[in-house]
Amino acid sequence: MKSKLPLWLLLASIGLVLLPHLLHADDTSKPTPLIFDTDIGNDCDDVLALAMIHALQSRDECELLAVTITKDHELAAPFTDCVNTFYGRGDIPIGVCRSGVTPEEGKFNGLASATEDGQLRYPHDLTSGKQAPTAVEVLRKALTKSEDGSVVVCQVGFSTNLADLLDSPSDEISPLSGIELVKQKVRLLSVMAAAFEKIPDRNTGEPKLYREYNVFKDIPSARRLCAKWPTPIIWSGFEIGLNLKYPHESIERDYGYVAHHPVAEAYELYIPPPHDRPTWDLTSVLVAIRPDHNYFDLSPAGQVTVLEDGYTEFEPKEGGRDRYLILRDDQKARAIEALTLLSSEPPHNVASPASGER
Repeated sequence: MKSKLPLWLLLASIGLVLLPHLLHADDTSKPTPLIFDTDIGNDCDDVLALAMIHALQSRDECELLAVTITKDHELAAPFTDCVNTFYGRGDIPIGVCRSGVTPEEGKFNGLASATEDGQLRYPHDLTSGKQAPTAVEVLRKALTKSEDGSVVVCQVGFSTNLADLLDSPSDEISPLSGIELVKQKVRLLSVMAAAFEKIPDRNTGEPKLYREYNVFKDIPSARRLCAKWPTPIIWSGFEIGLNLKYPHESIERDYGYVAHHPVAEAYELYIPPPHDRPTWDLTSVLVAIRPDHNYFDLSPAGQVTVLEDGYTEFEPKEGGRDRYLILRDDQKARAIEALTLLSSEPPHNVASPASGER
């Protein structure tokens, strides 16, 4: 009998077989070295994703080498330091951009300055992004210190920092140019960006091409990244996180082990519950660190192109650099459960700096 599987499903099943092989390091016994590049402050899913990374590190599944920020506001880095310190890792390097892209404070980055009884609500050392090194410097240092072909970079904001890294020249940090460093050190780039399915119009409900936020806010950088990045890229399109919504009940229930929690407060300040926020950024972390858990399928290989107007195109191509995530209906419940449990997991073997219980 001839197979009656739709072509897309057949291709997705092939992608599923290839996914663990493509994403896994040669030595799977070691935690995945990870760099997190984020526009933290523009949405609360960045904060959930960072919390999930800390949980995965506590489980010895990854090691967070650095956080670099593509939101150009001076409190974005201090808030990131708040979260890292909360999870007992306040010494993780943080780098910033000076691009002018989304220079507003955002709804929750001000938590970095919040006080309780005359003390910082969330203790941290970095008080302003003006004190932080540039993202390119932090990226170059982190890559230079890493083993060849080992690093996974997870970009969940704009392409500003990574595009600038590619264009960086040799310096006192490394004799390699940025693109040479990436080619030598980076195994995979996991990106939350673009859209590979039509998205229903908010007003009419009619499906249409979608110009995704992380791309169109810095189109020149997205085009540079897409044209020059030399290692495999996995794209989590807008449609993936849109179909995996974080249950607001978790925010109200699972973070109460301390009097104040930066993740829950950031979520509440962004859009108060009851609101189930899509988990866009979390999906890029999940597939990068847990490629063999069958949370997603994978498209055939191909080439993503960022157009001048910020829309994106995907062309299947044998041996192509790019693949994108595919989410089946029967995968949704497991993915949501994993994202929720990891994001809400308390710090391991670390006394939380927040005191008291609800």
